[in-house]
Amino acid sequence: MEIITETLVNLLNQTGFMTLSYKNFIMVAVALFFLYLAIKKGYEPLLLVPISFGMLLVNLFPDIMMTVEEAKASGSQAAGLLHYFYLLDEWSILPSLIFMGVGAMTDFGPLIANPKSFLLGAAAQCGIFSAYFLAILLGFNGMAAAAISIIGGADGPTSIFLAGKLGQTELMGPIAVAAYSYMSLVPIIQPPIMKLLTTEKERKIKMEQLRPVSKLEKILFPIVVTIVVVLILPSTAPLIGMLMLGNLFKESGVVKQLAETASNALMYIVVIILGTSVGATTSAEAFLKADTLKIVVLGLVAFAVGTAAGVLFGKLMCLATKGKVNPLIGSAGVSAVPMAARVSQKVGAEADPTNFLLMHAMGPNVAGVIGTAVVAGTFMAIFGV
Repeated sequence: MEIITETLVNLLNQTGFMTLSYKNFIMVAVALFFLYLAIKKGYEPLLLVPISFGMLLVNLFPDIMMTVEEAKASGSQAAGLLHYFYLLDEWSILPSLIFMGVGAMTDFGPLIANPKSFLLGAAAQCGIFSAYFLAILLGFNGMAAAAISIIGGADGPTSIFLAGKLGQTELMGPIAVAAYSYMSLVPIIQPPIMKLLTTEKERKIKMEQLRPVSKLEKILFPIVVTIVVVLILPSTAPLIGMLMLGNLFKESGVVKQLAETASNALMYIVVIILGTSVGATTSAEAFLKADTLKIVVLGLVAFAVGTAAGVLFGKLMCLATKGKVNPLIGSAGVSAVPMAARVSQKVGAEADPTNFLLMHAMGPNVAGVIGTAVVAGTFMAIFGV
């Protein structure tokens, strides 16, 4: 009887109920809430499902993120499964592969047809710089502030990439979760800002159809952009290079198998690994801190300011062109491809169901992706990384 009792006590002591703190169960509740948003509400389930499940796993079984050093100290044979996934984030492998997939999925034609879209994408980067200076005021050092501020680009892979390059791995979890959360919540966060800053008359503006873009232009664009941007900011090569390589796969027409693999199978494999590993960085000990709340707030401020700056610059372009530019497309400059462009289309269609802004919004949307990568490269150059 004593052996049975001792066995049962040992088993009980090994359960999560005895080994986890109340903070872990708070994070479990957060993970379940994110799963609800993804499954029930449909908020970017491709991102939120793996992220929230990784969050769930690490707070039920923290050893799943055990490092190699921790494993050796405890006498274990290997580190935790998701730690190996996470190393691919830390080494900037997964963010770069995500960019390749985005390039293979994206049509750069609207940006080529309307180069002025670059200005809207650049304007939306104001959110990043506003958050950078605000983070400095809140007590973060320069590198940490830069890593946090890039959330304003609404670009998860770039946020992870920059945090890793600047050595801010302890902040990578909150930064990545905030970035991907705001990407998922684009349809909720952006419309009120867009409607507040525009009149109904402006939202009803119909833009002229974009000119046709030749195949030669589409092939030359990724090559020229790579040469120009990487010569100016070599540190952007992993992101810009992979983005443009994926697009060249798509537009060249001679490597359809590579384009299909990059935009489908490879992309989804990377999303699974990156999402679960990002979610697994949100252990209760790492996540439930005052700095995490600051990062979440700073990310929201950056995203809101970026959206507002894009819309306001769109209003300026509308004025300069005597009403030929719908200011709503400026909100797409925050980089969340193609979600932000779809939101521009949706808000415009609410004002006038016959208004079609999607292709026009894709120009600043793609420009925002390039712009955010350039800003990340600028920060790396400033800090000598």
